[in-house]
Amino acid sequence: MPALAGRLKDIAVSASVVMGARARELAAEGKKVISLAAGEPDFDTPVHAIEAAYQAALRGDTKYPPTDGTRALKQAVQKKFKRDNNLDYALDEILVANGGKQIIMDALLATCDPGDEVLIPAPFWVSYADMAKLATATPTFVNCPQNNGFKLRPEDLDAAITPKTKWLFLNFPSNPTGAACSRAEMAAIAAVMLKHPHVWILTDDMYEHLVYDGEFCTIAEVEPRLKDRVLTVNGASKTYAMTGWRVGFAGGPKPLIKAMANMQGQLTSGISTISQAAAVAALEGPQELLAERAAIYRQRRDLVVSMLCEAPGLTCHKPEGAFYVYPNIAACLGKTSKAGRKIETDTDFALALLDEKLVATVQGAAYGMSPYIRISYATDTESLREACSRIQEFCRELS
Repeated sequence: MPALAGRLKDIAVSASVVMGARARELAAEGKKVISLAAGEPDFDTPVHAIEAAYQAALRGDTKYPPTDGTRALKQAVQKKFKRDNNLDYALDEILVANGGKQIIMDALLATCDPGDEVLIPAPFWVSYADMAKLATATPTFVNCPQNNGFKLRPEDLDAAITPKTKWLFLNFPSNPTGAACSRAEMAAIAAVMLKHPHVWILTDDMYEHLVYDGEFCTIAEVEPRLKDRVLTVNGASKTYAMTGWRVGFAGGPKPLIKAMANMQGQLTSGISTISQAAAVAALEGPQELLAERAAIYRQRRDLVVSMLCEAPGLTCHKPEGAFYVYPNIAACLGKTSKAGRKIETDTDFALALLDEKLVATVQGAAYGMSPYIRISYATDTESLREACSRIQEFCRELS
């Protein structure tokens, strides 16, 4: 058999995908699995977005799309950035892609050469590091410890930047910790970045509308002097429960957006016209549902944090946003589960919890910081209550 590419040797399958697949295998065996592994809203896509997609198909809007996005969607994104973020982007400073992940990959491929470094605060979304590697860059990390609320300290950021740093990634509210960033904290980060004009800044704002304590802010709005080297990334997936529609978008300086569109033209070309029609309706339609759903997520957060803090050996930081908690399991290490499995790592904990109590989570090692597990509370309240009860039972049975 001919050889596969050498670049694959350092690229792992996402841990959340692996745990999700294992959960589905157990469910297929008839077991009552509760999966808290996927970061996917359990709400439905708004009906008016679905109707817009249907009508677009009926009227024949099914031809090749522009590579960088339809004019209608780019205009809707332009209005969204102004309305929600007080950011002005021209239409040629906006790119639409197959989800936020493609936006990020476009940016890396358009800017990175071998030896360039991508600076990633840890814990981090599992894909950031592997995406940097695929773009021939080197991921480097700056730890954001729990005792600082999993937030990026300006002095740590400053110390981590080198002449080879090409990008800084920011993700607030964060996946996996739910940590959010106040305006003052963002301004302190921005002050550091003003000292390093050779570094691009990518801000992944996917959880923008899921902030429960404080208000959302994004770096290009907090510090306008940085706007010409900031890529502001967002999308429809988390905000409007449209993960399967695959609509991401970004605003940034025209030369960068042009380079990214060129890259996208060779990778996938434009995205589904039907999805784009749905996204226009979501962005321009009623926005009240965002606050309504955020209130439900906040109630779920409070329930999950309360119940996990009652589990022997777990300590759970209360996140300010997103729909994840990141409990520390250090006190469970070195113990043995009821079924006789030794718990030496957070991976051991997550696997044993899934096999013995049928609750799927993701090990903290996948996000660059152990010993933790990531739990998504983007599921119905009763399932969350039952899952947390099973976690409590699992922890009580450790010896």
